[in-house]
Amino acid sequence: MNQYVDYIVEQTKKLLSIDSPSGYTREVTKYLMDEFTRLGYAPQMTVKGGVLVDLGGADKENAVFLEAHVDTLGGMVAEVKSNGALRITNIGGMNANNAEAENCRVVTRFNGSYEGTCQLANASVHVNGEYSSTKRTFDSVEIVLDEKTDSKETTEKLGICTGDYVCFDPRTRVTEKGYIKSRFLDDKLSAGILLGYAKYLKDENVTPARGIYEHFTVYEEVGHGGAASVPAGVTEAISVDMGCVGDGLACTEHQVSICTKDSGGPYCYDLVTALVTAAKENNIDYALDVYPHYGSDVEATLSAGYDLRHGLIGPGVYASHGYERSHKDGVANTFGLIKAYLG
Repeated sequence: MNQYVDYIVEQTKKLLSIDSPSGYTREVTKYLMDEFTRLGYAPQMTVKGGVLVDLGGADKENAVFLEAHVDTLGGMVAEVKSNGALRITNIGGMNANNAEAENCRVVTRFNGSYEGTCQLANASVHVNGEYSSTKRTFDSVEIVLDEKTDSKETTEKLGICTGDYVCFDPRTRVTEKGYIKSRFLDDKLSAGILLGYAKYLKDENVTPARGIYEHFTVYEEVGHGGAASVPAGVTEAISVDMGCVGDGLACTEHQVSICTKDSGGPYCYDLVTALVTAAKENNIDYALDVYPHYGSDVEATLSAGYDLRHGLIGPGVYASHGYERSHKDGVANTFGLIKAYLG
């Protein structure tokens, strides 16, 4: 188990180091294509830009579809301001309160990238008497470029324009106690787990009883990531995404969360029961929870019209859509549940 947890954590770190807000994911999907090829698989790039991998398995008429997403939150330039700074619009659920004071990169279409920082407009406490009372929104914060510019014209001469992506520094760190801290563990930690499961099948020469496919989606954060590319014969789809940790919920960062209901409604009763049974029989530390503000790839799959059973699991992650934290125990329990359920 430890060797696969170590592999998962290392792969997660590599995925986190690649900027990939929704719609700007070609580099992270290229990495996935290369890694799956190295592991001995034949990954396919979908037209939409995701990665689909057939992991084998005997019964292709009763196959399981595992979904994780590698797109993240981020920003996009909405205006080059008169002072040379940038007003941005958020990609997905990026929140201005969490973006403030973060380092970032502005990726232009034709002129490379530029470093910058997201700051409140007029950011000095010694100057701005309304610093504390100002509500943080993407109209009150701005991207201050690490370039000598103080006008719209000077910034535009750098090649920066509306529509350029703004990618925030993940600040990834793994502590001696096993905690994993970073932006965008949602959902690159689970993407690492699916890589780990694929490696396990190859290393141990395991042929699952059922066909297994993995789909790494690239538009989950904007709602339509899992809405396509389901192979024929799939009867179950399981979104492997972050488990919520917070007030009113049972899950911790050390467990695998099995979601029973979220904002999209209840998950398949029989599939949830089967996942709980697999966890109980294999002494996997799990929690059952209802997520109050959550939507998953697999719900997009159902909304697209696919006829299948659906579920949602994932390692517990604290401070979602902010500076997130999980633990290697949560990784091990999620990986263990996938192994236990799929055989």
